[in-house]
Amino acid sequence: MTVKEREVKEMTSATYNNIKTEVEGAIAIVSLNRPQVLNALNHELMQELADAMEAFDADDKVRVIILTGSERAFAAGADIKEMCDESAVSILLKDNLATWDRIRFVKKPIIAAVSGFALGGGCELAMTCDMIIASETAQFGQPEINIGVIPGAGGTQRLTRAVGKAKAMEIILTGRPVSAQEALQMGLVNKIVPVELLLDEAKSLAKEIAKKSPLALRMAKESVLKTYDATLTEGLNFERKSFYMLFASEDQKEGMKAFMEKRPANFVGR
Repeated sequence: MTVKEREVKEMTSATYNNIKTEVEGAIAIVSLNRPQVLNALNHELMQELADAMEAFDADDKVRVIILTGSERAFAAGADIKEMCDESAVSILLKDNLATWDRIRFVKKPIIAAVSGFALGGGCELAMTCDMIIASETAQFGQPEINIGVIPGAGGTQRLTRAVGKAKAMEIILTGRPVSAQEALQMGLVNKIVPVELLLDEAKSLAKEIAKKSPLALRMAKESVLKTYDATLTEGLNFERKSFYMLFASEDQKEGMKAFMEKRPANFVGR
């Protein structure tokens, strides 16, 4: 076992207080686990979540990550008790939201499997993932306006990009919840399934994605996300360079050869 493999094993087998982790083949499943407060997102939970995500991102055996909660709540929001006595200076100096960037920079595809409440920080966390599978009971929303603040973990930015200015304004300025069906119609989620089929559906999507070249998955994710951070010209240039770069990989040679030979490709991530 190499030093890297030993470090990855130690990280992925870590014991957490606020989340649960498991691996099924090439799929890692991370479950938020603060049921007594509907998976409210406190700093400790977010630190553990970032640690777990980075560990699975470094594990070559894992190709896709699923993030989920409980049937009743994906995450009902941030832990208000943790924030209510903060001042502008203290919350700035602590900069707890910087932990979210660690999740944003995970290179592997992340699927959110959302049931029940995904409000405030819970909605922002789901939107930080790359795809969202929702149960019929899922509720999304940014109710921060009701407690005198605004979304602070990307809600104003990601929601606007996902559903457009007018709908994002309505959701954020009213604080009203959005049903799974409405979220689907707005393009916020990929699919709605019955509660009992939620994790199976997320796994099915994850398995389909996990069959692809890990290098191509990484480049594709980075290229899609580039549209958030760049002009169209910059995004097109990044996409083009990534496309060209993949022709230096073994997976590209194997994928095209397998296509010509009409057989399944054996991608190895090199």
